[in-house]
Amino acid sequence: MGTPETSALDAVLQHAFRVRVTEAVRSAGSVDGVILADLSDPTELDRLRTAMAVEAVPGFRCMCAGDVRFEFLDADDGELTPVVLHHGEALRWDGWDSDALLTDGRPLLLWLDSHGVPGPLREFEETEHRRERDQKEATHWRAAMPTALDDLSDRLLSLSRTGERASPDLLNAVRERLEPAFPDPVARTLALLAWCGAGSGRCSGFPLHEEVPGLLLRDVPIAEIVAGLQDFRADSRHYAGAVRHLVGWKSRRKQKKDIAALPEPVRIRLLQEAQASGDHGKQARAERWLAPTRAR
Repeated sequence: MGTPETSALDAVLQHAFRVRVTEAVRSAGSVDGVILADLSDPTELDRLRTAMAVEAVPGFRCMCAGDVRFEFLDADDGELTPVVLHHGEALRWDGWDSDALLTDGRPLLLWLDSHGVPGPLREFEETEHRRERDQKEATHWRAAMPTALDDLSDRLLSLSRTGERASPDLLNAVRERLEPAFPDPVARTLALLAWCGAGSGRCSGFPLHEEVPGLLLRDVPIAEIVAGLQDFRADSRHYAGAVRHLVGWKSRRKQKKDIAALPEPVRIRLLQEAQASGDHGKQARAERWLAPTRAR
């Protein structure tokens, strides 16, 4: 049993005799689109009503036109009411002041898929996959973060949610915690390199919070980065971070000069790390920047 507000749509849909599913395309101030499905089977209409159960009307309104539009018709084939699906998670109906959250969006997506409208389900599953991947990468990145920054971790991760770049004040706060935690510059550089290589590991298209260790490495002299990579404690995590940093887009003020200063064995090891990553974009960047001198 829902509230009068959440059950209001179902009370209207009980009088539906037919439904047309169309593309949700906004045109000249109205929503119209190509008909994707058209049926009047009472059993399927009951399944659709059940799948449209909502749990709350929280007061938000999506800015997009929606995924698909359901045009419910009455016994005389007149329009009863339209309903628009948004992102497999919410419904828009004129009887509500805002969009309503579905109790469970998957039954509605499966209903659409079973009637020849697979797009919304496919898009929802792709979004879920990206969300799970992003969460896994954020967990990995947070685990690689030096423990001295634990109290800043939520603030750093929020950069990707807000779309804000790391401010000078935030970067200074990070530095102020790292310097006493790692008084040895080489150890500090190794910590930054390992952190830089964590998360998605991508050189482009990565979450905004992942740029923080790279911004800090930008101010580390290349001699200290080389010293870190030549240190006995350096392993593939540090080389992965160095690759990501050194071949990233304008990652250093004197990027070309700094890369030219890399000892040949270090350069070769970095290139091998990029080639083993399975990231074609990173590999292409590394081959462009790190190919041995005689091959360039």
